[in-house]
Amino acid sequence: MAVRRTRLADGRELIYFDDVDTTLPDERSIDERELGPRPATAEMRQDVLTGEWISIAAARQNRVVLPPAELDPLAPQSPGNPSEIPSRYDVAVFENRSPSFGPAIRPAQGAEGGLAGLRRVGLERRLPSVGRCEVVCFSPEHEGSFGTQPVSRARTVIEAWAHRTAELSGLPGVQQVFPFENRGREIGVTLGHPHGQIYAYPYVTPRTERLLASIDGYGPGLFADLLERERGGPRIVLEGEHWSAFVPFAARWPIEVHLLPHRHVPDLAATNLDERDELAVLYRRLLRGVDRLYETPTPYIAAWHQAPVHERRDEVRLMLQLTSPRRGADKLKYLAGSEAAMGAWVGDVPPEAQAEALRAAIEGVAE
Repeated sequence: MAVRRTRLADGRELIYFDDVDTTLPDERSIDERELGPRPATAEMRQDVLTGEWISIAAARQNRVVLPPAELDPLAPQSPGNPSEIPSRYDVAVFENRSPSFGPAIRPAQGAEGGLAGLRRVGLERRLPSVGRCEVVCFSPEHEGSFGTQPVSRARTVIEAWAHRTAELSGLPGVQQVFPFENRGREIGVTLGHPHGQIYAYPYVTPRTERLLASIDGYGPGLFADLLERERGGPRIVLEGEHWSAFVPFAARWPIEVHLLPHRHVPDLAATNLDERDELAVLYRRLLRGVDRLYETPTPYIAAWHQAPVHERRDEVRLMLQLTSPRRGADKLKYLAGSEAAMGAWVGDVPPEAQAEALRAAIEGVAE
């Protein structure tokens, strides 16, 4: 699988990942647009009530929202469309033009270093939002998602995720790397083009901090015990040689599925070729099963939870958490008082019933 690097007109990195059976030429076009300077690195502020860091990234207000197909900014450039990608491609990854983190990647000189400093709580603490945000284009086509891609293309995307996880983890100031896909307007997607994103955070995210606390309370075997309990149980929905997918025991969302590797790996970069090959088939089948629950495509967030870069990597296992607010053909779950204000969730669908429906839907997916 060929990996080809270049730069966009304003200096942002662009990386092409070619399918193993690509028909594309080796040479790629140069980005000849005239672009203004990149935005300044955003500022993050600490919420003293929770200890969480909030990035204040005003440049995101300038994002393109639901453009027509002829002005798709993720399609290959054409005479009438000065998009972000100058050449035809299979899979392309580039630095986001309006990032939540970055473009600076090194902590400010004199800033409190290390995780201990980030976890200290104080009034009006500010730090630069260093890190990196990347866009991952799954296809040059205008419409689709990961699940609509052929297996060979899904495999290319997985290779791109693993490659970017490894490289981003090596950047100074990066504490955690998060690949994800938002699918559907109901989720807040602003571009219909099949794509995902990768965030390289300058801190360990709040959800992972909660997980670390659970491991402290349960023990380092949490993931192994969880997988052993779920495999063969009433909530399993899909199982292979290397991966298992199940509805979690305490599912928050109307549709929620977790996917775990059978052996301990901290992130996608640590998976082997056999695991990646199977993942391309199983994950695609899972997403297609989710879409068979209703007559129209289901909105979702597909979140690849990976271990922190610098700690607890022998305890935190790679996990996909797929969630959707869809609780019926024409009904959505909205986070209102209890969930949004207090974080006190109320599930709408029994997890075992949800798993049964998903198993039936997945069984009907054509290979």
